[in-house]
Amino acid sequence: MNTIDPTPTSSTSPASANGQTYRGPFALMTVLFFMWGFMTVWNDILIPRFKEAFTLNYAQAMLVQFAFFGAYFVGSLVYFVISIVSGDPINRIGYRNGVITGLLIAAVGSALFYPAAVMTSYPFFLVALFVVGLGFAMLQIAANPYVTILGPERTASSRLNLSQAFNSFGTTIGPVIAGYLIFKVFTHAGVHEADSVKIPYLACAGVFALLAVLFKFAHVPDFTNPEHMTRDLGALRHPHTVLGMIAIFMYVGGEVSVGSMLINFLGTPQLGAIPHVEASRFLSFYWGGLMIGRFMGAFALSELRGWLKKVLVIFVPVVALPIVGTISGWANALHYAPYLAVLLVAFFLGAKSPQRMLALFCAVIIALLAIGITSTGTLAMWSVLSVGMFCSVMWSNIFALAIEGLGALKSQASSLLVMAIVGGAALPLIQGVVADHLSIQASFVVPMVAFTYIGFYGIWGYKAGRAAAR
Repeated sequence: MNTIDPTPTSSTSPASANGQTYRGPFALMTVLFFMWGFMTVWNDILIPRFKEAFTLNYAQAMLVQFAFFGAYFVGSLVYFVISIVSGDPINRIGYRNGVITGLLIAAVGSALFYPAAVMTSYPFFLVALFVVGLGFAMLQIAANPYVTILGPERTASSRLNLSQAFNSFGTTIGPVIAGYLIFKVFTHAGVHEADSVKIPYLACAGVFALLAVLFKFAHVPDFTNPEHMTRDLGALRHPHTVLGMIAIFMYVGGEVSVGSMLINFLGTPQLGAIPHVEASRFLSFYWGGLMIGRFMGAFALSELRGWLKKVLVIFVPVVALPIVGTISGWANALHYAPYLAVLLVAFFLGAKSPQRMLALFCAVIIALLAIGITSTGTLAMWSVLSVGMFCSVMWSNIFALAIEGLGALKSQASSLLVMAIVGGAALPLIQGVVADHLSIQASFVVPMVAFTYIGFYGIWGYKAGRAAAR
């Protein structure tokens, strides 16, 4: 690990300016990305659990995502207002202290699940989720631009893809562990179903507190910049950043909408009425697809030699398939294999170009969702589960393109982009309303619209006003 003066009051030159890569701090950041991915996906387990426990309709159950991702908007809006009034907070306190603050807020929110379960209050659970979301908003504001400046700007998208791959590792195993704990281990006859969440979330609170202590004493660079405390709307003057905000809104909304509806989708008669416990295991194929794609994206957008890059991109799905077969059965692996092959082809077609990948992957997602809407059985099931593979590179590619060339405005732009995560609150709620009035299958038209816009951003939106940004 590189040892650097971590004192928040000192100004440290970003690695993007001098070409240096901080591998040790970057490795530590991957642990953080894993943990918040691991816990974020628990919302997909809470939705069917609370729907049963509190006798909710789909729209009411989707308030889980509304509370959680709504907090991203509120927290980021507060951050942005502070940056206008008194200057960017991250430039003053440093990225490390920003991460610590986010971890402590998330720990408090997780701990609130215990009294919410004791009181069996759905509104109290939503408040707890809102607090956790505030913590994660601060983590996102600090962590994403931090990863981009832990090395040269030209490889920022590759580093974000790699860190997001570990985030997806958390989202892959999260549903399995959460489903097992919440639906089986802590579910007891004669006890309210909501009681099963209090111990798992209390454990998460302890983990977040320990991570805050770890970051407090670890030797990681702060990259403070107290000399540059601009108090204006600087980031909003760049069209590619503004359009990137909309793209993040659509991406998070689309990805979360699909994931949030999957357990109930798999439980419909058209899909075989799969029980919730088993469906929560299938959810890992959705989030695991993001992990596979992000590892591939990290290699595809890196500066490795051409032949080595191709070998590593091919290596990831070749290794992933037998792992899937061993863990989940070879019948499931065979269903998954054709979609992995399409993913591999898409990566080679979009090689070296984050924007081209966005457009191409969106086209595939729209086709997969159309199949999910119009078909039944295993074809519909595996088409929708495989959407996760093609969501894989979108966050990192949109984020890197949207903050490219902004210099010291990156953390302000990051707060705006994190504010746009409110799409994860809005679109699932809209999809829930559509599901209540039409059907679950028909509701997937909502994420289809979202990914259509992202395709536009990959074709044109990313370069809007770019001359001014440079």
